[in-house]
Amino acid sequence: MIKSQINILAQAKVYLQTVTPLLYSQIVSPLFISSAGAHIRHILDHYLAIIDGLKVGCIDYDKRSRGGVVESETSAALSLISEIESFLNSLSPQQLQQTIKLSTEVCVVKKQIEVVETTLARELIFVGAHAIHHFAMIQQISKAQQISTPDKFGIAPATATFLRSNENLKTNKIENISNKKISDKKCVR
Repeated sequence: MIKSQINILAQAKVYLQTVTPLLYSQIVSPLFISSAGAHIRHILDHYLAIIDGLKVGCIDYDKRSRGGVVESETSAALSLISEIESFLNSLSPQQLQQTIKLSTEVCVVKKQIEVVETTLARELIFVGAHAIHHFAMIQQISKAQQISTPDKFGIAPATATFLRSNENLKTNKIENISNKKISDKKCVR
């Protein structure tokens, strides 16, 4: 589980090491209302909510650090990712099963907060999937900016498995067709 989180953050690092500061902080309107940097900051805020939540006994994803240097400077985002990786690498299997409270707003019409029990493992699964979802949006921003993104950037694990399986099916079909053509050929004299 920890390795999967590190792999997810590694995708962000590859992106951050290749994007220019201008494109990182650019809002491509009218298609998007946020920059890639705002998406990265939002992703990292969720990891920070877990870190902070463990200290106080309750995770609150609604506490965010909108704006700031993580949205505008790739070096700040990379530094924060390193801190998050250190936290992740420090976790034990027992800590992953630790129960913790989660507080979150659940209504868009009025302020309504629910508090539920969860585990650290479950919340790491959530923030990983959440990060991948935002990577997909960053990928679309990047396409609009005409820049490439890392391979499989924004692809969910189950989708990646499907694509690998589909590639294997295509490869097997091509091999079967090729073998059939060779074996079906008759000698012509």
